[in-house]
Amino acid sequence: MNNVLFAFLLILIAGLATGVGGLAVLFSKTTNTKFLSICLSFSAGVMLYVAFAEIFLEAMEALEYGYGEELGLLIATVAFFAGILLMVVIDKFIPHNDTITEILDPNTQEEMQFSPGEKKALKRTGLMSATALAIHNFPEGLITFIALMHDPVMGIAIAIAIIIHNMPEGIATAAPIYYATGSKVKAFLISAGSGLVQVIGAFVAWLLWQNIFEDIEAVFGVTFAAVAGIMVFVAIHQLLPAAQKYGKHHLVMKWLFAGMAVMALSLVALEFVL
Repeated sequence: MNNVLFAFLLILIAGLATGVGGLAVLFSKTTNTKFLSICLSFSAGVMLYVAFAEIFLEAMEALEYGYGEELGLLIATVAFFAGILLMVVIDKFIPHNDTITEILDPNTQEEMQFSPGEKKALKRTGLMSATALAIHNFPEGLITFIALMHDPVMGIAIAIAIIIHNMPEGIATAAPIYYATGSKVKAFLISAGSGLVQVIGAFVAWLLWQNIFEDIEAVFGVTFAAVAGIMVFVAIHQLLPAAQKYGKHHLVMKWLFAGMAVMALSLVALEFVL
């Protein structure tokens, strides 16, 4: 029971990270594109390292234990690319961005006149971002819960990666709603609420955990291999291009490897603690 409560608490914190991103927009005087680039690069490094050095290796170990070395490796590989393909499909039909192309300075808002049509368009952009983010967050909550139940070290690593990833998503959701409505409360609540869908995903995972899964090693293996593919897709397709857009190449590379190093040290430290 304590493990379950810890899992839900960590996933709740990860979901609330979108609200933290929303607060960063609401209380920042100017847009620091260099800092935004650093955050995105660091997040990409975290995701790439944990995907290849922890999650995919764990998936192969679980599947090889259940199906033998050759077949286990084959299943893990297929599941990895299936995760990438799933994200390609989701991204095609429910696209979302981790940043918005333009973040206005709140100090200049009073001097700018938005037409009703412009305000409506901004609000629609924010709501669409929130809806897309919520859909993307549901499987993240499910996956993180399963990981925490199976291997706390890996689950914590995934949760850390998601927390970092969720912050720029909160920016993308909160900013257009804030500038369209002028309401900090609405912008914050909508951005935070879209992240809390991860808790719903965790609850569904708990129900499945209690009532359905029997061949648990196979479920873990396939799920984790697919998660590794999903995280690689997010890092390469979304985070790195956005980081390159807002920062110089050498800055992006430096913080990409910094993210990898921090995650590597975190995983080593967690092995000694847990």
